[in-house]
Amino acid sequence: MYRDTERQALPSRSAQREPAEAGVFVRDAPTVLSYAALGCYTFWLYAFGPAVTLLREELRFSYTTLSLYSVLWSVGAALAGAGFVWAARRLTRRLLLWCSALAGVVGAALFTLGGGVPATLAGAAVFGLGGTMLLTVIQAILSDRHGSRRDQALTEANIGAGASAVFAPLVLGALAASVVGWRATFALPAVVLVVLYLRYRRQPLPPPTQDHSARRGGRLPLACWLFALLMAVSSAIEFCLVYFGPQMLIETGLSAAAASTALGSNYLGILVGRLLGARLTRRPGRTVALLYSSLAATAASFALFWLTDRPFLAVLGLFACGVGIANLYPLALALTLETARGREDQANARSQLVVGLVAAASPFLLGSLADQHGLATAFALEPVLIGASLLLLWGGLRARKERRAS
Repeated sequence: MYRDTERQALPSRSAQREPAEAGVFVRDAPTVLSYAALGCYTFWLYAFGPAVTLLREELRFSYTTLSLYSVLWSVGAALAGAGFVWAARRLTRRLLLWCSALAGVVGAALFTLGGGVPATLAGAAVFGLGGTMLLTVIQAILSDRHGSRRDQALTEANIGAGASAVFAPLVLGALAASVVGWRATFALPAVVLVVLYLRYRRQPLPPPTQDHSARRGGRLPLACWLFALLMAVSSAIEFCLVYFGPQMLIETGLSAAAASTALGSNYLGILVGRLLGARLTRRPGRTVALLYSSLAATAASFALFWLTDRPFLAVLGLFACGVGIANLYPLALALTLETARGREDQANARSQLVVGLVAAASPFLLGSLADQHGLATAFALEPVLIGASLLLLWGGLRARKERRAS
């Protein structure tokens, strides 16, 4: 009944998507809501890594334990990816959006208010589940609304995400140095989500682009899976920097608080890169070239960050890494959904499942290597991930070309 009521309030699917299909990009209410909600999620996400660094200073746990926070977040993310298609068949986009936001708030409360390692680890898992479900439904809404122009919508959405990423560690560092404490940082997105709910709770959202009952048994094309793996591996590159970049800066002589704050240079680079990406994607046909150039920039800038022992150069390398990493995820996602061919929800969910699994494994592997061989040696994992991303991009493009030719 809820689904029928919402659909009756909407224009026809063809009417909703006509501007996007005609090449006109419209930033309407569902788009603005999606952009703002994504900003809240990414504020949490990019405050989480530096917050774990500060938590380690308080609780004195090992690098391996530190990596468990990433693992449990990623396990929650994988569960969200596994369950999204099931949830999307039974719930409207609107109900799924606000339930996911509520779960994110609960995860934030557990992480910040729970005492000790077990409670904060549980918060990380709930955070990953609710936050990734929120991310996935936002991506679905933007894909439903903008169709063939989803690459621009996803890139623009991630500009706001990049801005949140810049401010999150700065706010975290400022509050950590004050009497308020760093934990108050995680209340800010919750307040914004409450405001968004009060403003948009009755806002109709676009219906799914495909018939779930008709597509339930279909398989995703090989190209779609390869692009989903590209999303996952490029996310792993970023996650390793987010969780262990501050630790590397500490080894150059910075304090824990200064290192957590300096990670903002990486997020500033992400914001700059996404502003450039949004400008470039206004004209169709530039996605592949932008992905190749982004991977090249990531490789060069990571080498600077990895090999220097000077704090200034390390921070500069982190900034340049952010510029390179910035557009990998949104453009790989756009290619994943483009090659799904009517199974966008399935592709969206499976890609988040793969992202969760890979993002769980890579920081845990890096943390384990760091405990055994040192952090600098463990960071050799990053060039491996960059090389794998290049191979996945090449393979996905080749598979897409062969499918089109068949």
